[in-house]
Amino acid sequence: MQVSEAWLRELVNPPIDTAELVAQLTMAGLEVDAVTPVAAKFTGVVVGEVLETVQHPNADKLRVCQVNVGQEQSLQIICGASNVRPGLKVPAALIGAVLPGDFKIKESKLRGELSFGMLCSEKELGLAASSEGLMELPADAPVGRDIRDYLCLNDNVIELGLTPNRADCLSVVGVAREVAVLNGVQLNLFDCANIEPQHAQTLEVHVQAPEACPVYLGRLIKGINPAAQTPLWMQERLRRSGIRSLSPVVDVTNYVLVELGQPLHAFDADKLSAPVVVRRSRAGEPLALLNDQSIELDGEALVIADQREALALAGVMGGKDSAVYGETRDIFLECAFFNPISIAGKARQFGLHTDSSHRFERGVDFNLQRRAIERATQLILAIAGGSPGPVTEVISSEALPNRSAVKLRSARIEKVLGIQYSDAQIHDLFGGLGMQVARCEGGWDVTPPSFRFDIAIEEDLLEEIGRVYGYNNLPSSSLLMRSALGQAPESVLALERLQDCLVDRGYQEAITYSFVDEAMQNAMAPGDEFIKIQNPISSELAVMRTTLWCGLVNAALYNINRQQSRVRLFETGLRFFYEEGRIQQRKVLAGLAVGQIHPEQWGEKSRKVDFFDVKADVEALLGLSASKMRFEAMQHPALHPGQSARILTTCGEAIGLLGMLHPTLQKQLGFDNPVFLFELSQEAILQRNVPKFSPLSKFPSVRRDMALLVAEEVSADAILACIAESDEQAIRDVSVFDIYRGQGVAEGSKSVALSLVLQDFSQTLTDAEIDAIFRRVLETLTAKLNAKLRE
Repeated sequence: MQVSEAWLRELVNPPIDTAELVAQLTMAGLEVDAVTPVAAKFTGVVVGEVLETVQHPNADKLRVCQVNVGQEQSLQIICGASNVRPGLKVPAALIGAVLPGDFKIKESKLRGELSFGMLCSEKELGLAASSEGLMELPADAPVGRDIRDYLCLNDNVIELGLTPNRADCLSVVGVAREVAVLNGVQLNLFDCANIEPQHAQTLEVHVQAPEACPVYLGRLIKGINPAAQTPLWMQERLRRSGIRSLSPVVDVTNYVLVELGQPLHAFDADKLSAPVVVRRSRAGEPLALLNDQSIELDGEALVIADQREALALAGVMGGKDSAVYGETRDIFLECAFFNPISIAGKARQFGLHTDSSHRFERGVDFNLQRRAIERATQLILAIAGGSPGPVTEVISSEALPNRSAVKLRSARIEKVLGIQYSDAQIHDLFGGLGMQVARCEGGWDVTPPSFRFDIAIEEDLLEEIGRVYGYNNLPSSSLLMRSALGQAPESVLALERLQDCLVDRGYQEAITYSFVDEAMQNAMAPGDEFIKIQNPISSELAVMRTTLWCGLVNAALYNINRQQSRVRLFETGLRFFYEEGRIQQRKVLAGLAVGQIHPEQWGEKSRKVDFFDVKADVEALLGLSASKMRFEAMQHPALHPGQSARILTTCGEAIGLLGMLHPTLQKQLGFDNPVFLFELSQEAILQRNVPKFSPLSKFPSVRRDMALLVAEEVSADAILACIAESDEQAIRDVSVFDIYRGQGVAEGSKSVALSLVLQDFSQTLTDAEIDAIFRRVLETLTAKLNAKLRE
């Protein structure tokens, strides 16, 4: 929302400067994003009148002009603009003037003729990015007056970043109301008296959807002057509000929109086939909009129509076929209140966003329509003339929003805000905000006005008091908190510990959207049933993720495309899925690694990260939980068939995945190097076994090594699990220290070298006992895994 400070000060002019006004608005919840002067700095430019022009004797495109600038004698100024002519009033820069860009005007000679100034265009004054010819001023512009004063250029545009709940401030009057209350000064509203009809002709109006359009007003204005021009003061105010001037009727509707916050629309009455109907659209019904876009309506959109076709998308944009153009003489002016729920999302559905939809979606004052149509009629008659008819009103009172009183307790004010408010102060404050206040037991009943849709509970009223009083003026105090210390069980691992572990290993934390692209979701987890979002932010954020890999892969691509060849990312968050027909969510921890194993250096040979590097990272995480996990080869559609594994607990419960991105998918996504991914259930890895002390044996330990010949598909993990299942109490530790393939080992087999550490708590083990244990272990391995002792 852009507001001209000069326009604002016409309605309310507190004794504060611009900086204080901006700070005041921001602290009141109307955050100011920017303050911009309406024109660049320049001096010495006045209103000039061209008295005569003659052809320059030495240049075909130049004219020698005599210009009246309010001095005793006219000035001779050389000008090459195509629109310079006698009688034209234009900005004239005098000798000594300084234009934007520190351009100084001096007496000069152009092709042998003296020039004592310069006639200016809007671009040369910094009022427009481009211009064709001189800036033409109205015929009644006072000659000799400083152009900055005449055009009120000593003004600022205040840009407000309003939150969606403050739709009441989407107008100059709304902002002025806030400024008046904040400063305790009078709000000077202009008069919008009812216009007396000059003819009795009306257009019949039928509202077939009163729940969506409780208020609809229309007026027929006949015989407007199609050659009329929008006055300069209105063009300037619209420009400072970010709106381009088009034609008098359209400019008036836009002006009232900015001034009062009420959207209006004008139809060419000759193009209407009465009656005018407010109804739901028909499925497949076409509509050509003012922006030359043609849309196909569904059965839910609200439209303004006549007997032949839809004329406008209600609350969003008018139609091209019924628009007001240069030859229009009779107009039908409409002003309505549309229920915010019926308008919400309709503009975005068709790829639109307009000033009207922006306001109707947030809520427009439903008592403002009569005032707005009278104000618009008043301005149209003053600018373009015409004969107004009576106002047609169709109001469904039962469909209007209900403004229920909200109780405000005086004790609550003191408890929450730490201040006391008298009855008179409450009446002044809320009365200034347009609310009705009635005294009741223990406080007040406050009824919000028709333009405040954000007041519903007592906390809303407390917020109003706090921001008007000034958050920085509220008393501060130290809180006394008595709280028992919570328990931190040793069996629960803090998530921060896992995050620190990954950071220590070179990873960086990422935070990505829970909404992902459907194509990416299908690529990373093609077998998962995902949840579609009914009203997505964009097509790239249309479904809920079933794996965090979607966001991490996109983040990695983003970094790689910006010359970051080595990427290590992890994320903690939720995955979403269906389980037994219901939407479920689970907390997971996921990671990604691509590129070199180490940053570029001279001390170690560079190599790319591989499966076992990432497996080591995962094992470091699992090691923190002190729970034993195991890896098992598996197939996953998004992972390399020979480099993927699932992570299981000792009970066989799957808690995660690890693997390299499938080469086909890697190529499709645009990765040049292998990408490794892992994902773990937070619930599983945050539960850990509490370490328990075991007595130390007084007897020595013995290490025995064995080399086993096993089939290639037998994993080392399977060998260790088999030894653990043998239930030999004397075996304290087993580790794999070598795997060999080659000469002396048959093809399809491998040699796995193990070390067994044996120790007893009651005696020193003898060679016979050690040999017996060794033999039993070997027999178990032979029986279960067909392992043989390598000679």
